[in-house]
Amino acid sequence: MWEFAVNSLDPRAPLVLDTRELGRRPGSQRELELSVPAPAELGIEVLSVPEGSPVELDLRLEAVMEGVLLTGTATAGLAGECVRCLEPIEDEVHVTLQELYVYPDQHDRAAEHDDRDLDDETSRLEDDLLDLEPLLRDAVVLALPFQPLCMDDCPGLCTECGARLADDPDHSHDAPIDPRWAGLQQLQADTKQDPHD
Repeated sequence: MWEFAVNSLDPRAPLVLDTRELGRRPGSQRELELSVPAPAELGIEVLSVPEGSPVELDLRLEAVMEGVLLTGTATAGLAGECVRCLEPIEDEVHVTLQELYVYPDQHDRAAEHDDRDLDDETSRLEDDLLDLEPLLRDAVVLALPFQPLCMDDCPGLCTECGARLADDPDHSHDAPIDPRWAGLQQLQADTKQDPHD
């Protein structure tokens, strides 16, 4: 029975990079400047990089003994909404990238020697291809604020009527009536309507 290694990486995918030029010669390097479309769901629920929008990458690939060291930066536009007042937010995220992608034989050799340095989380090269998407996704998510705001001191929305408080700083409502006095207030309102009775 034949066993074939199935390569899961598509060399045509925008975030899959080919490292063959480095030739597994430690010290050889290559610099890349790319603009790639953002993958789906790059960010968090309330703030993310819109799918298909440009992500600007400035990268350096360097061959080392264990594999290929990738370093660089990524910059992309963000769109989302303020968690307090739901106003649209537009911003930019700038992240630093650094990851060692190990050669498959390095990973196998480490496993043979029971080396604990390489685990399931280790990034690997597949047929001299590396997948940048998981690294980019992690870097962007970690760089985003957990609760994005349109401005640092956003007052949010009125809890009673939903009005945006930043638009009307003096917004207020009459103090709520204690339910035990509601009947008396209704009687007073009826008296004002018909003073002749």
